[in-house]
Amino acid sequence: MTVWLTVAASSVGRAVRYVFRALRTAQSRRRARFENRAIRGMFLLRQWLSPRQRQQLECFNYFEVVGCDSGKSYRIQQGVCQNVFELDSDGRPRVGWCFVPQGNLVPGDVMLAQKIALETDEWGALAIAKQFLVPLLPHFALAAA
Repeated sequence: MTVWLTVAASSVGRAVRYVFRALRTAQSRRRARFENRAIRGMFLLRQWLSPRQRQQLECFNYFEVVGCDSGKSYRIQQGVCQNVFELDSDGRPRVGWCFVPQGNLVPGDVMLAQKIALETDEWGALAIAKQFLVPLLPHFALAAA
């Protein structure tokens, strides 16, 4: 009986190690696919940006666009949600807007969709967007006082 249990335990141990190894391999493949998608997404975004926007993205991780309907300026930060900010006349974030395309997209693809939406159908994009408050940063509070 003990021989049978020993053989069964070693078989189970091998099976568990095999499953864990397979899971790790699948996770690393998935991570590599996502990283490749993210690199391609940022490459495509950079192709659509103007030289000034490309410079802003490289230096500050955001770029600014002008809405086609109102002429307001918006800042699109690197990210996938709560990353669009309407700017006041001094270039400070006034209000935040959250709108994203459907699907599991990488940041570059989301940011490109947001850019195109604001530059071609600003009112349509803002009609579906959720508004959020922008926290008042300490240096803005001191400048206002």
